[in-house]
Amino acid sequence: MPITGGCFCGALRYEITGAIQMSGLCFCKTCQTLSGGAGNAFIGLDAGRFRYVAGAPATFTHPAHENAPTREFCATCGTQISGRSAKAPSGMIVKLGTLDDPSVVSAPNMAFWVQEKQSFHCLPEGVKAYDSLPGC
Repeated sequence: MPITGGCFCGALRYEITGAIQMSGLCFCKTCQTLSGGAGNAFIGLDAGRFRYVAGAPATFTHPAHENAPTREFCATCGTQISGRSAKAPSGMIVKLGTLDDPSVVSAPNMAFWVQEKQSFHCLPEGVKAYDSLPGC
């Protein structure tokens, strides 16, 4: 069974086939800004397992940031759906909250950029935490 999801207004719909490779949390300042403060809960998967089945996303790549990911979102309601990076062209992240049933994913098992988290951000017990990205 594919995993399905979409934006708030329904203009964008997607499906994921195959395995989700990981789930995580990101507390970098960029994710805090994009989310309005909460950071980013996401799943990581092979980009070839993801496809839009309704609508086409708008995209944004920050021109001032070297190697910035391209973010995909709904041009109507603004919901962020995914991010793709030239550093990892075969993979992508998908915002966990855009899944029709987020409970199909186990709790995030990794947290990134915890050095930038705010005092009100909470790390789930047992989550492997990294100050930045592993290898950075």
